Amino acid sequence: MNTLVYIDHFKGEALQASWEAVGVGKTLGKVTGLVFGSGLENLIKNAFEFGVDEILSADDTGLADYRAELYASTLKAAFFEHRGDLLLFPTTSRGRELAAMAAIDLDSGPLVDAIALEANGDSLIVTRPIYGGKILAKATCSLRPLIVTLRGRVFPKPAPEPGKTGPVTKIAAATGALTTVEGYSTNEGGVSLTDANVIVSGGRGVSENPALQPPAGMDAKQAEAWRAGQGFAMLKELADVLGGAVSASRAAVDAGYVPYAMQVGQTGKLVAPNIYFACGISGAIQHQAGMRSSKLIVAINKDPEAPIFKLARYGVVGDLFQIVPALTAAFKKRLAK
Repeated sequence: MNTLVYIDHFKGEALQASWEAVGVGKTLGKVTGLVFGSGLENLIKNAFEFGVDEILSADDTGLADYRAELYASTLKAAFFEHRGDLLLFPTTSRGRELAAMAAIDLDSGPLVDAIALEANGDSLIVTRPIYGGKILAKATCSLRPLIVTLRGRVFPKPAPEPGKTGPVTKIAAATGALTTVEGYSTNEGGVSLTDANVIVSGGRGVSENPALQPPAGMDAKQAEAWRAGQGFAMLKELADVLGGAVSASRAAVDAGYVPYAMQVGQTGKLVAPNIYFACGISGAIQHQAGMRSSKLIVAINKDPEAPIFKLARYGVVGDLFQIVPALTAAFKKRLAK
């Protein structure tokens, strides 16, 4: 099976999920990497070392910033010139967007958030979670081209082969973008949620510390936001000790405590860290859909009936404002930090 894999990256730095997608493609046969952007020499080198057999490269200053219409048009032209049986995308924000646009352009349909792929003759069996991850569905597909997005941190990252190279075919970059990129904002935590091994996540409960007295003159809403800021600073301290990232539930994002970029859940990011701390999060099914693939879940909540406890390996019923600092102190001692 000839597989095309989109290598998602930011300014030439590939996301780990891209190499996971390459590894999946290698189990099915030949892999052709799709590499779009500007100044791609190092990314192309890395792509070969992680297992790509050949590369279709659109290296153009007009593609320096990701813009969906340009990347989708470039991908469409690349596919019709170098056809494949299967198009794989990592389940990232860009990957999901491009997969959807490619499905329209190529008159196909995407299977999203796959957690297993298996060849069956000329067909492919794709396993993916549905209903918020409560059920695993298997689909047998013979459609060509088949478009699949792969959930991150589910598939192993292939071991690199230093010095491995291969053929690079240059393709034309699409032009005529209707949008411009004005700038970028960064994750204050410094660690990407999708790549983090440890995530400390907060919900509405992070703002409910009655022991904290807000500065005089604040109204109730301002006081709530101030308490939430103090609470998320506490979570960040734990995340920093463990080299992890901070995220939030939709309730915390909707309340304005933190930006949308930090949201985990059905309408936010899908994450699968080694350890996920759920602090003050009730665990609605929409939140579980974004983090239930975590290898180890630790829940801290004062409500013993919170749904998150049914998913957690370890659960602590109690005051997160006492438990989280105690965990931070214990990890600092254990890790000599």
